[in-house]
Amino acid sequence: MHRRDLIKTSVVAGMAFSAVPLLGAEGGRKYRTALIGCGWWGRNILRYAMASGECRVVGLCDVDQHQLAGATAEVEKLSGDQPKGYHDYRELLEKEKPEIAIIATPDHWHVLTAIAALQAGAHLYLEKPISHTINEGRAMVKAAREHGRVVQVGTHRRVSPHNISGRQFLKSGKVGKIGMVRAFVHYAGGPGAPTPDSEPPKGLDWERWCGPAPLRPFNKNIHPRGFRQYLDYANGQLGDWGIHWLDQILWWTEEKYPKTVFSTGDRPIKRDGTDAPDTQVASFQFESFTAVWEHRLYAANEGEKHNIGCYFYGTEGTFHMGWLDGWTFYPSDKNKPILHEDAKLEQPDDQNIRALWADLLQSIKTDKRPVCDIAIGHRSTNMALLGMLSLKRGRSVHWDGEKEVILHDPEANQLLSRPYRAPWEYPKG
Repeated sequence: MHRRDLIKTSVVAGMAFSAVPLLGAEGGRKYRTALIGCGWWGRNILRYAMASGECRVVGLCDVDQHQLAGATAEVEKLSGDQPKGYHDYRELLEKEKPEIAIIATPDHWHVLTAIAALQAGAHLYLEKPISHTINEGRAMVKAAREHGRVVQVGTHRRVSPHNISGRQFLKSGKVGKIGMVRAFVHYAGGPGAPTPDSEPPKGLDWERWCGPAPLRPFNKNIHPRGFRQYLDYANGQLGDWGIHWLDQILWWTEEKYPKTVFSTGDRPIKRDGTDAPDTQVASFQFESFTAVWEHRLYAANEGEKHNIGCYFYGTEGTFHMGWLDGWTFYPSDKNKPILHEDAKLEQPDDQNIRALWADLLQSIKTDKRPVCDIAIGHRSTNMALLGMLSLKRGRSVHWDGEKEVILHDPEANQLLSRPYRAPWEYPKG
């Protein structure tokens, strides 16, 4: 299933969630919960929060009144909660004082909303990628630690059963010495055609939607679902899907970051008005192995075995960690059988967010770091952002992951941050 199909499926099937709690609340305790960013994915996360039986939805925030109204109606239908709607996340945080905030805005808004929620005392479920630039993520990690809050990042493959067993298989040594990992996502598609700019639809505060990012004319290809292919607001396919699979690499290895990153890419196909690369390859050199990311937004892998995931290449064979297709090990010895485990995914969205939300709640109760802690999400996001930074600079970058600086390249270091549009101020890390 492609992500575009998942979007349709989750929106249509979302109402299939039962309003009856799936997990028993302890003594009737319910956490005051708010959603900031009421689009399709934020609402999907919120369904799992409601289904846990341990959350009461007290506030919803979005600059698009259409999205806000849809989320409000859904919450009332599924849970009976009557959350208040807000246009400004700061007002929501001040008046509702949520104990848990779900941050599901477009990427360029993540850091300001997340830090404000942390300062207000909320624990977070933060969508990936955690930031649009590297120093934003650094500031977010700092804020989480200073305020002692739990921050769960939405890299939910770390709780998926087949991903867990696949990692155990890799760690067992049965693949042998792994020298290379290839992560990839390939979609079908064609050139497309530009969509003309237009006036924002009624009920959308476009100036506020753009926020700290550049203010450009409204285009319906950007909002509500296409922003990831516009570099003012996100980081293309590498910054979207890449996070999940680069995170799988970091989850497997003992190394925390690559030493050298080089990326190349362009737009040989797309003519639809977007500006993110439709074709990109990034190489990440670690101490003990090489990792490669590749994507294209056309010519899906009909002629290959898999169109998404990671291939781990070892001396004993090749291991594919996938999504809908589970994991598969192809031994080098042709006399040995191919090994496979099917995916174990929750419906209706083919993800495993329920387990990630349960881990968030347990982490709050026990005051421990969650399975997808903010520091983990920061490192995985950094890999993708370094790939985009190298692409923009047109050269390799040498990364000091402890100090979080690029070595011997002042011009590249300037891209660790970016100017914010007034009156918004870039966070201090």
